[in-house]
Amino acid sequence: MRRLAIGFAVLASVSALTIAARAAPVVLAQQQQQAQEKANEEESPEAKMAKRFPQKVRVGHLIGLPLLDENDVTLGHVQKVVRSPKGKIKLIVSYSKWFGWFGRPVAVPIEVVAILALQIDAVDMPREDFESEPTWSQGNDTVIANDEIIRIALARR
Repeated sequence: MRRLAIGFAVLASVSALTIAARAAPVVLAQQQQQAQEKANEEESPEAKMAKRFPQKVRVGHLIGLPLLDENDVTLGHVQKVVRSPKGKIKLIVSYSKWFGWFGRPVAVPIEVVAILALQIDAVDMPREDFESEPTWSQGNDTVIANDEIIRIALARR
């Protein structure tokens, strides 16, 4: 009887060790994934844009393109491209809840968008942020000429 109890105890401990050994890589992978997600959240918009392989584009080609959210709903159309006194490039989009019609101008930083064919995706700016953004006014921003070349990130599906 005593041998039987010892046998069961040994079998139970070996089974527990086997289960723990199989679970350890899964837990480790989950922890690494969580750490990567946290690092991505803390990254600056410029660093995120650099990872999206920014390409040269003529400003005039961006004018009139639709800006879409993560659900491919049109938020507005690009009206103009401006440069702030600090050198930051912004797309001026006529934002509206109604497919971009009758919208108010909103400044969208170039770092939070990416181009995909003949549309621009708001990859790092959710729809709620557009609603809370103030209406853009020219102020000290200078309009970039249509024949000037800038860089914009690439998007993919």
